[in-house]
This record gives sequence, structure tokens and C-alpha cells, in this order.
Amino acid sequence: MITNYNDFVTELLAAGFSVSTGGNDEGIFGLIKYGWNEEVPDNPVRWHTGDPETDPWEWRMRVLDERDDIAYAKIFFRKGGFITKEWYPYFLAARRGRMTFEDEYNEGKISHFAKRIYETVAEQDCLALHDIKQLAGFKREDKAKFDNAVTELQMRMHLTICGRKQKTSHKGEGYGWHSTVLCTTEKFWVAEIFDEASQISAAQAHEMISEQVYKLNPNAIGKKIAKFIYG
Repeated sequence: MITNYNDFVTELLAAGFSVSTGGNDEGIFGLIKYGWNEEVPDNPVRWHTGDPETDPWEWRMRVLDERDDIAYAKIFFRKGGFITKEWYPYFLAARRGRMTFEDEYNEGKISHFAKRIYETVAEQDCLALHDIKQLAGFKREDKAKFDNAVTELQMRMHLTICGRKQKTSHKGEGYGWHSTVLCTTEKFWVAEIFDEASQISAAQAHEMISEQVYKLNPNAIGKKIAKFIYG
């Protein structure tokens, strides 16, 4: 039973990956879902309390702030999910292979809007969403295109979430809701992750991830697993 943040991290490292802790696990695997604690009422885990020990919503950012072996991003079914350092090369091999961002853009796999965002982030190492919009020249009416392109870049594993940040006033004080901060996956991970991915074929990656999914969820459906792996 997961009762706190440390339990969650232990189980996540053992599993290797998880659809975001909340909502629908898409028939693949999720460590914690909304309503899960209602089935075990004595469990202190509660959503959106702001308690870093027992609020799964806080755990998304806490793993990014405190660890270097877990990634969190909109990476599964265009929704949030976790991948550990051990398993990240397999998903890279399946989704990107040895292709660079430029390779994928030249082959038409990346949109022009996504290119504007990626290049803006890459120039600055990491940027909050509100800063990306401003620097990349997106207007209010471009919101849908911007949001889709940001998700596209995470699903293609070119950008990943690396924290959160508030807007800053003229006095240098933070205000408002926190905004997601993005960086390139190359910035987030050490080079060895990409070297390891380059030695894995897409077929090998598919086999390894599928086997792990079935261990975690014997009732998983093959078509959904393929979408989970390849995005």
C-alpha cells in the first residue's frame, strides 16, 4: 500500500513507468488513481491537499526537484506519466530511434509550431510556458496550436518537464499560478541515456516494454500497449 511519497518512489522505481497518478490509467498501468483512497479509507493519501508527503499531485514536481532518475511529462496518451532512468532508453529507442530533432522535422514528423517552441527552449536551456509563448511570438488566439505543439514535443520525447515557476512582477516577486517549465530531454538526462538508446532497436524496445506492462497488468490489450509505447 502506498501511503506517502517515499512509498510512491519505491514502487515507481520497481515498476519503471506509470501513467500519471490520477484519472484513467488507459488500461495500461497507474500506481494511484483518483478515488483510490476511498477504497482504503485509513490511507492518508489525498489529492490536492498541498501536503508533499501525501498529495500525489505534489509528487509530480517533487520527483523532478529531488531526484535525477525519474522523468515526468505528457508522454502517455497525451497525458502525464512517469518513466524511470532505467526504462527511458527503451521509450527513446521506440519513439525516436537515432533521429535528431532536425531529422524528424525534415521528415515532416514535427510541426512548424513545435519547431518554434523547441528552438526557443533549446536556446535558453529551460523555460516556463508563459516565457516560451512570449519569446516564440505566440498570441492569445494561438493557444490551441501552442498547447498541441507543447504536447507533441513531449510525446516525441524532445522536450520534458523539469519544474515549475511563477510569473515575476516588476519588483521581482512571484505571483499567480505556477507555470510548467520545460527543457530538452538532452538537457534533462546525461548523454549515456541516449547512447544506450542508440543500441536498442525499436523491436527490442517494444518487446521489453510489453513484457513489463504485462507483468504490471496481465489484462492489458496489445493495441493499447502499442499506443503506449510509440505514442
